[in-house]
Amino acid sequence: MTARISFEMQASDGLARTGVISTPRGEIRTPAFMPVGTAATVKAMMPESVRATGADILLGNTYHLMLRPGAERIDRLGGLHKFMNWDRPILTDSGGFQVMSLAGLRKLTEKGVTFKSHIDGSKHELTPERSMEIQKLLGSDIVMCFDECPALPATDKAVAESMRLSMRWAERSKEAFGDRPGHALFGIMQGGVTPELREESAEALKAIGFDGYAVGGLAVGEGQEAMFGVLDYAPGFLPEDKPRYLMGVGKPDDIVGAVKRGIDMMDCVLPSRSGRTGQVFTRRGVLNIKNARHQDDPRPIDEACSCPACSHYSRAYLHHVFRSQEIISSMLLTWHNLHYFQDIMAGMREAIAQGTFAQWEAGFHAGRAEGDIELL
Repeated sequence: MTARISFEMQASDGLARTGVISTPRGEIRTPAFMPVGTAATVKAMMPESVRATGADILLGNTYHLMLRPGAERIDRLGGLHKFMNWDRPILTDSGGFQVMSLAGLRKLTEKGVTFKSHIDGSKHELTPERSMEIQKLLGSDIVMCFDECPALPATDKAVAESMRLSMRWAERSKEAFGDRPGHALFGIMQGGVTPELREESAEALKAIGFDGYAVGGLAVGEGQEAMFGVLDYAPGFLPEDKPRYLMGVGKPDDIVGAVKRGIDMMDCVLPSRSGRTGQVFTRRGVLNIKNARHQDDPRPIDEACSCPACSHYSRAYLHHVFRSQEIISSMLLTWHNLHYFQDIMAGMREAIAQGTFAQWEAGFHAGRAEGDIELL
């Protein structure tokens, strides 16, 4: 693969944008939601089923894959795409967020992070250079630079020190990534909820130069109001001609609010995790299939949805297989959730292209405010 990855913005409506990221493995329509395949699988889903929901790209996890089965093993077996039977684009995160969550099991230095595996307690080191090496071994189409992500709330001093360390690591990531046609490297903006730190981070990243830019350090405990507060200004610090990726977000209203503020890409485990716990997202709100009121209900989850769960099965059946702990419950509910998230993205892309995003957004919120879907 020798072609380079490019981004074409096709239309905008307010700050919301729609476009296409072109890669040798296929086009990514934006705004895009990336299902999370942490351990080389979107849990409870076959790759072709994920594609059928409308997904153009998946996210893989550097931290988990380096521990099990190992990046070198995946490389020997032909790379992550072949390994997991997904021939379209894959973005891999750098491992920084997962290492952050280890808390007492890690040690942070200028060089990188040493940590103990949550699986077997074995000791590992992750640096910008090693993160780039792992993601190259995996064959990621979009690689994330290695960063340090502090949990919020934190003091301004701690956030500033962390952000500047991440910027130094971003420079080392870019140098270690090298020139790899057909693959892209994204920088990650940090800075907490402080505009001056966000702007400083963005300027540092632009000086280094990346193929795309992520807004990191959000969805880590600050709440939606604070997150939207940052998104009201932070995307404007980034280049207009490059993709903007909000990491680890989120719920449907988080996604819509982020796109409204100029974000192009998002990922979250929520659709699959919620499907496995019986929580179902719909155009009218959230439904808990485990509730007893569904045990005699012949209706589908959502009459307007064309996913297999809604097309072929009743709420009563889905309630039964969930309560019985049957594997098909996780499969069908996850499929529905991923389908719904991709429907949201498709609706926003169309509305932005037609210049009707405000009307679409109003309809989205009105539908969810109609009442308790459990009673509908």
